[in-house]
Amino acid sequence: MTKTIAFHLQKGGVGKTTISGTLACQSALSGIPTLLVDLDPQGNASSWFLSKTPKWELSDVVQGKCYPSDAIVAVEQVPNLYILPTFGIGGTLKLYSETKLADEPFVIQDLIHEFKGKFQHVILDLSPGLGRLERSALIASDEVITPMTPESFSLDGLEIFIDELNRLKKNFRSAVKHEKVVINSYDDRIRQHRDIYDAASRGNFRIYQIPVDPVFRKSQDKNVAPQLFKENGKGLKEKTKLTFEDMESEIWR
Repeated sequence: MTKTIAFHLQKGGVGKTTISGTLACQSALSGIPTLLVDLDPQGNASSWFLSKTPKWELSDVVQGKCYPSDAIVAVEQVPNLYILPTFGIGGTLKLYSETKLADEPFVIQDLIHEFKGKFQHVILDLSPGLGRLERSALIASDEVITPMTPESFSLDGLEIFIDELNRLKKNFRSAVKHEKVVINSYDDRIRQHRDIYDAASRGNFRIYQIPVDPVFRKSQDKNVAPQLFKENGKGLKEKTKLTFEDMESEIWR
């Protein structure tokens, strides 16, 4: 049984790629065949896990230039982890979303259908916008999880996103769930952070807290999974590890 998760908020800098990539690694390291689909035209997830530009990318798949299996790349350092990459070659994914996607709103849904039986877990990493590509990805998902930072602008973005998602679900008759929020760079010593947490909790969401952790940036610079990164014998903070373990057990059950 394949389950598809998307991470999204129409605001940049909240850690969508970091969280989706780290959760994908967590799933794969647990022995589950996991696919990370890079739907961000900037291709940050692909640059993180792949050191070489592959022959094919996501835009080639959705335009029918190759089969999905031709473009999927195994992440060498993480057993069971695969990525359908985007490297922004000529901005082809962005161009496709602006010109052709209006006629193919279910293209991502059809693509996900191709993975059933091949991957148990599929994670979609989206760009900050809420255009045609992001909408197509959301209606293709079983669940969308909102990452945010502990600041008022992110809280405003969450409220806007809830409204937009409800409208999208109605228009496309989608049953995508939205029950979880991840607060990134959280520090419970800071009153504003606690206030943002309390405000988000009033929406009856399951809230996860990820602390500021320099290993994310360092592991991305080194093209390795955060769980495998070590510097002077130190890796991810214990709080970070526990949060992702909790997320994995609750999201995929």
